[in-house]
Amino acid sequence: MSILNKESIFTSMLQDGPFAVKAMPPFVHPFSREAKEWIKGFQGDQLMKTKYRAVRSQIFDFLGVAGFDEILSLIYTPSRRDFAAQRANVLLGNMFAVDQSSQDVRRYLRDYARTADDVVNSLRAKVLAPYSSHIETTNEIETTHDPVDLLLIFFDEHFHKKARFEAKRKLVLMNLAGSIDQRERETDIEKKFSDFITFLNAHVWSPSLQIGDLKIHYLHSSHRQDDFSCEQVNVLSEDQARQLTPIAGEKLTLIKRRTFRYLGREIPIYVTIRKKPPSDKVIKLLRKNEKNPATAVDDELGLMAVLNSVGDVKCFLRHLTRSAVEAGSFMTLEDISDTLTGGNYTGTATGSSIKTPMLKFFARLGGMRVEFIIHTNRSYLNYIYQRDVAHDEYEVKRVFDTGVAEFLFPWDIYRLSMNEIRSRQLQLFRRRIEEW
Repeated sequence: MSILNKESIFTSMLQDGPFAVKAMPPFVHPFSREAKEWIKGFQGDQLMKTKYRAVRSQIFDFLGVAGFDEILSLIYTPSRRDFAAQRANVLLGNMFAVDQSSQDVRRYLRDYARTADDVVNSLRAKVLAPYSSHIETTNEIETTHDPVDLLLIFFDEHFHKKARFEAKRKLVLMNLAGSIDQRERETDIEKKFSDFITFLNAHVWSPSLQIGDLKIHYLHSSHRQDDFSCEQVNVLSEDQARQLTPIAGEKLTLIKRRTFRYLGREIPIYVTIRKKPPSDKVIKLLRKNEKNPATAVDDELGLMAVLNSVGDVKCFLRHLTRSAVEAGSFMTLEDISDTLTGGNYTGTATGSSIKTPMLKFFARLGGMRVEFIIHTNRSYLNYIYQRDVAHDEYEVKRVFDTGVAEFLFPWDIYRLSMNEIRSRQLQLFRRRIEEW
């Protein structure tokens, strides 16, 4: 289901529906021509009527008012606004299972607001970097953390249309951030992440090296002209790499490797361990048109490993399962997808490529479910550099093709054509990949 159609669970955010932010706040003049035109948009659409009533009830319950007229009183009466904010903090604290000290609730809400800002700022920093000034959040919205203040801004005619849209957007993103935080506290993800690192250091990596002792190597690769896929790769030492100057069609890629011991051999492996930050999880919920992180965010803990050969990959898998038993836990591998040896990639994520070679699975051990992505040197270089496969290109595609970019930065607010920007950004990322 698209995040941009009327069946979306984020309907209240869409700028082409009855909840769109207009030049003036809604319902300030309930018998105006604009209000009557707005009501006509519901004719014959029972689903939209139901959604409208639900949103309206949520607003009234949250603010503790009986109708839209009372919202104006909250805007212009500081004492009533403060009382509404204190009351709302209690309600939100109970909803997100936060300890009921007002100071704790405010701290959590401030964290949720910071995550909401991080969602926009992370896109400004990479995928939409050339358009950073276009999509910068209005100062007054970025510095506002209280949900009641943000909701009242939406109804305040002193604020410009863009600011009122961004206030509503921040509330939606804060709600997702709260759901994610509650899920993390319920699943104790921080402790599990720490336990996972401890397991790797105690049972998987070679005891001959100190923790954090990584050996610097480089992958010197040549790439095909037609699709920039890896044609040949050699592992170089740091000294060898210093004496080399790559030419067009070649890449020199740094990898910091540790080792694991298997049947008396020390096998090198490059590993990067990932725990998604809250802002990435929020974006993933948007991409999947979901509000429940329990069903949409299944890769909270992850590890990507790169080995020299398919044979070394098989050794690592056997070593991994044996290490889990040594640590006192059986390990099962779930949702296995293997394209390293010529199988077909069955991923369904929007923007992903069927040409992506990797071994992917979830390992269940010690009360954790960890996503593993395993590469050989060649498949890893394709994951970084190959046309229509490179992860940087994938990041661009999934933000635009899922509708998230248009959802967060609609045309009538930001005046940006997302189809044109998608094309430009893919060209920019491709040029950086091949020329840098």
